[in-house]
Parts: sequence; C-alpha cells; structure tokens
Amino acid sequence: MSYEHETSDTRVALVTGAARGIGRAVTRRLLAEGFHVGALDNDANALTDLHQELGKPSPSAARRLETFATDVTDEPSVEDAVKALADMHGRLDVLVNNAGIADPFNGPIESLALEDWNRVIGVNLTGYFLCTKHCTPWLRRSAGAIVNMASSRAYQSEAQTEAYAASKGGIVALTHALSISLGPEIRVNAVAPGWIDVRNEQPETDSPGALRAVDHEQHPGGRVGRGDDIAAVVAFLCGSESTFITGQTLIADGGMTRKMIYTH
Repeated sequence: MSYEHETSDTRVALVTGAARGIGRAVTRRLLAEGFHVGALDNDANALTDLHQELGKPSPSAARRLETFATDVTDEPSVEDAVKALADMHGRLDVLVNNAGIADPFNGPIESLALEDWNRVIGVNLTGYFLCTKHCTPWLRRSAGAIVNMASSRAYQSEAQTEAYAASKGGIVALTHALSISLGPEIRVNAVAPGWIDVRNEQPETDSPGALRAVDHEQHPGGRVGRGDDIAAVVAFLCGSESTFITGQTLIADGGMTRKMIYTH
C-alpha cells in the first residue's frame, strides 16, 4: 500500500452497502458533515442513482463522493477499493461496515442450505472482517474510527432467522474484540438498529403501502425508525464527542428491546 500522496485536511470515510437503505442515509449524513466519502456497493446502478440524487441539491457533496462497485466478500475487490480511496486523498479516517443481506428469514433450520447459510455469514460478517483488515493500516495513521452495523436481532429473535441472527451476534463480538486489538489508535463501536423504515432510501421500491398506526404504537419511542435516525448515531460515533466510547454496541430501536409483550 502506497502512502506517497499528501494528506488533505478533510476527513475521509468509507461506507459499505452505501447505495441503499441505512447505508444511503449514512452516506448522505457524512457528506453533510463535510467528509469525503467512498461509497461501496455491489449494485453499480444504485451507486449511479445515489450520485445523481446527491448532485441535484448539493453539487459540492456529489464532488466529495467516490463510488466503487465492490463485493465485500471478494478480498481483492475490497483491497483495490480501499487503496484507491485512501491513495486518492492520502488518508482514511472512518470505516462504516454496513453492507449486508437484509432479509432475516431463512426458513426452517432443517431445510436451510449450507450455501445459503454461508452466503449470509459471508456478506454480513466476513465482509466486515475484510474491510476492516484492509482499512486498518490507514485508520491507525489517522487515529480513526470504525462503526459496525449490527441489529437488535443480535439480542432477540423471531423464528427461523438463525443465519441473520448469528451474523449480527458475530458483529457485536467482533466489535468488542477489535476495540481491544486496535485501541487506543482506533476506536471500534457498533449500532444495533431495530425496525427502520428505509423505503425512502431505495432507488426503487416495491415495498408494501404506508405503515400502520399499530406499527408505530408498539415502539415505546412512539414510531418506527428512519434511516436518518441511524445515520445520526453513526455520525456521533465517528465524531469528536464520542472519543471516550469504544467497544460498545448502541441499540437504536425506539425502545422495543426493553418492552415486555404479553398476549391478553
């Protein structure tokens, strides 16, 4: 890895799974915070849409966005994207590991194919390892931060979600392990979102209609979450006001994991 380029004063973030959902909201928030952002996603068309969307209201933000069509399970592809972004700016300050297979349901465990299990673990957990591995040398130089996207499903489950739950539980453990291995130079934290409505963060959507009142009412916080809610937590964890926080997973779920539910 080459370090010959002069380092700029603007902080640089790499966001995986950046073209859709929570990753799209995180990318927009970090650009608004003044970062240069490298957006990684395996959907090249969605990355193009992201760049076009940002360019309409904020051409300056679009100029600070670099997109990379990248499969986070493919190590050479990850290594190339990280090197291209870091060499371009001479630094890397933040890694947001967000790429993942979002559908938590895998069907009955006795019929879950090994290939399907491995695919979920590969994207949702091994992809975090690969991105962290190749970003770490740069993050050490900048005393940077890593934010991993876990889930409230690391702590509670619906039936037939074993692969997803295992991957998200692994992210929680990976987070605290990395915080010990990489500290004090690099802080490592995670966010565990609950129910987040990201239909407005998709280039196109075939999602069902509007949320129901009962969907909001079952949250002690009074509503289903939005992508911007999680983006705000990510921005805090990579910012200067969270420098005494590392190894933690912050649950952002409107209080649902604290609510006792009884059938009456």
